[in-house]
Amino acid sequence: MFPREDQLTGRSATRVRLGEAVSEGTVNNETLGFFIGRVYLFLTQLGIDKDRLRFRQHLPNEMAHYAADCWDAEIECSYGWIECVGIADRSAYDLRAHSDKSGVPLEAHEKFAEPREVEKLVITPSKKELGLAFKGDQKMVLEALEAMGETEALGMKAALESKGDVEFKVCTLGKDVTIKRNMVSINMEKKKEHQRKFTPSVIEPSFGIGRIIYCLFEHCFYQRTGKTDDEQLNVFRFPPLVAPIKCTVFPLVKVEKFDVVAKKISKALTTAGISHIIDITGTSIGKRYARTDEIGVPLAITVDSTTSVTVRDRDSKDQIRVEVDEVALVVKEVTDGQSTWADIMWRYPAHTALATDEEEASET
Repeated sequence: MFPREDQLTGRSATRVRLGEAVSEGTVNNETLGFFIGRVYLFLTQLGIDKDRLRFRQHLPNEMAHYAADCWDAEIECSYGWIECVGIADRSAYDLRAHSDKSGVPLEAHEKFAEPREVEKLVITPSKKELGLAFKGDQKMVLEALEAMGETEALGMKAALESKGDVEFKVCTLGKDVTIKRNMVSINMEKKKEHQRKFTPSVIEPSFGIGRIIYCLFEHCFYQRTGKTDDEQLNVFRFPPLVAPIKCTVFPLVKVEKFDVVAKKISKALTTAGISHIIDITGTSIGKRYARTDEIGVPLAITVDSTTSVTVRDRDSKDQIRVEVDEVALVVKEVTDGQSTWADIMWRYPAHTALATDEEEASET
């Protein structure tokens, strides 16, 4: 997180627990903290590198007039840190603005199962005394008194009891007025409440989808060495959940019996709603692996038998043996996020290739 105090004093962003940021007041409230947490989980599950993701709080001169607090999810890429998600706490600004103009209270009501005894601040202005003192400005002074928060009201009560009068700023008049003891009564009273009235607040998250996708491409791209140190193979490590193509299917060699099995698996994948590519061109298996790694396909199914097949993970290059009739279900488990590749590895026997993918990818 990168709160405004750290920005203004030249410090760097630091790693903090979100709950602590809320409890210490760095983040305005729990609901805003909840949305920051959800955005963090969303971006990291897409494949954004958590070490290149930060949440920066708006500086005072950046804050929108309606915002009580605002944080941007910024992602580091080749262009530096760029804003990809804005999370604004609009508080109850919108509904209160509508209420002020329409005169209709836009409030929610939460009924209690049992009445609750609460101590409430009761501000009772004297219309008669305010009218005599302020005449045409009476209404604005009265509204300002009724709008006081508890801390301000209790401060006024103490000042009136000790001095008999107090200076009070009325924003709508643009000046201070003198309030005397006989003009307002301020007390804390115990009352029984059957419901809670409140004006709902709004958290407004705004996502820049194009920026997120661009950063995802950068964060997921890497190169690994092929057969020689000079050979670099391109890979996109898209998480299975967001990879456009979930798996590839290709026969080890171009023979009719393997082509039939490949088409059977392709049909099962289609029925399960899994996007895939079937490649029966006969190109070397290593070349086909490299070709699909380059477009971010997480799993590859190689048909090298009529009863069981090899399933290969893109990033680890580990391979397992799976029965033909089970393979579509295994792929769906991984690509839907129900299981990880590590989970699947425990359940199925490993397959050891005679040659590495890179060696085969380098064959002509």
